[in-house]
Amino acid sequence: MKILDEILLIKLAEQAKTSSRKRTHYNFHPSLEDSTQRLCVVIEPGSYIRPHRHSNPAKWELFFALKGSALILIFDSSGKVINRQIISGTGPAHAAEIPENAWHTLTALESGTVLFEIKPGPYAPPSPDEFATWAPEEGTAEAQKIEA
Repeated sequence: MKILDEILLIKLAEQAKTSSRKRTHYNFHPSLEDSTQRLCVVIEPGSYIRPHRHSNPAKWELFFALKGSALILIFDSSGKVINRQIISGTGPAHAAEIPENAWHTLTALESGTVLFEIKPGPYAPPSPDEFATWAPEEGTAEAQKIEA
């Protein structure tokens, strides 16, 4: 049995703080081939997740906030924000499901934000057309301006 306890959360929080990407994750699913991907994500403010979608194959994602808070943004195909939702471990909204094919990103609003993510498997590395061309690539100077 895998347990998400304070010891694991402390370890993950330390990893996220020292990571160049300002985030880390812990898989609950036994393999990337599993039909349901389940993972704990710890993310720090300033972690840049390039807007993307899951279209090949089309997949939804469900995020539960266990600690801290995160802002989830949904975009139209030109990059205009069409929906925004804060989820938080203390509420009022604790979870949000991102629909299939929706352009989206999220950002931590508090240090030590812990999310639990569930999505259909198996894991498929994103193809280039699943990243928004109107948003900078992760690790670029443009992305670093957003991270700051």
